[in-house]
Amino acid sequence: MTVLVFGGSSQIGHFLLPRLLASGEPVLALSRQSQPAQAGVNWLWGALPADVPTLPPLSAIISFGPLPELAEWLAQTRLIDAPRVIAVSSMSAETKRDSSVPAEREISRQLHQGEAALAAACARHGCAWTVLRPTLVYGAGLDKSLTPIVRRALRLRLFPLPAGRGLRQPVHADDIAQTVLAALDCPAASGRILPIGGGERLPAGEMFARVRRSLPQATVPLPLPAWLLRLGQRTLPPLRGPLSRLDSDLIADNGELQRLLGIHPRPFRPEASMWMSPL
Repeated sequence: MTVLVFGGSSQIGHFLLPRLLASGEPVLALSRQSQPAQAGVNWLWGALPADVPTLPPLSAIISFGPLPELAEWLAQTRLIDAPRVIAVSSMSAETKRDSSVPAEREISRQLHQGEAALAAACARHGCAWTVLRPTLVYGAGLDKSLTPIVRRALRLRLFPLPAGRGLRQPVHADDIAQTVLAALDCPAASGRILPIGGGERLPAGEMFARVRRSLPQATVPLPLPAWLLRLGQRTLPPLRGPLSRLDSDLIADNGELQRLLGIHPRPFRPEASMWMSPL
């Protein structure tokens, strides 16, 4: 049997593909762009939901892409068997639900809607499914949260350090990859939406300080006091949501993850290599 991976070139896929190969599973990975040859991985060109090539019988489907597109493809495709489905959503489904920014509330709505559509499509095929909701993901230099801050800081030699008392729980992409593998072999995780955060909760200000200390080059710290952040919320609409959450806890309860899958994510100990893209 074969495992199909949507988003194999993503930051989680970067860690998952070698782990799948080590387990002896044949791997098909779908991508919109050509990918470097990787022993044991059969890269296919395609995109969800309409441009997916004909597939062999599958033992599992793993997706790190948008949930609505995955659900739409599942709803309209014919599966020979009932493969196990593991998909990654986001804790933004909860943390942005009551945001003061309409666009962020819409993100939360779409995530919830995508999760529900996926569950319905899997039920149609008789597929067991699990959805993971990670907190802030890092580890491969491909994230769109901390890595852009790092690269801007290295370019300008200036690292902004916003005041923030809210707790953060960054989760390493490889810990999510390990969770995916554990969920594949755990019937008890079927039909569940599992939060996953890192193994450490720390204030937002300390998270940024650790990122700065991990950089390969010196940068000048630029403290951003609370009054300046409040001003930014009023004058910089694109930053209103992120700035407003600096004093809010963005965390996940790993209790069910640990009980069902035995996964204990690592604490936040960033290193310079974690901000360097493998591509």
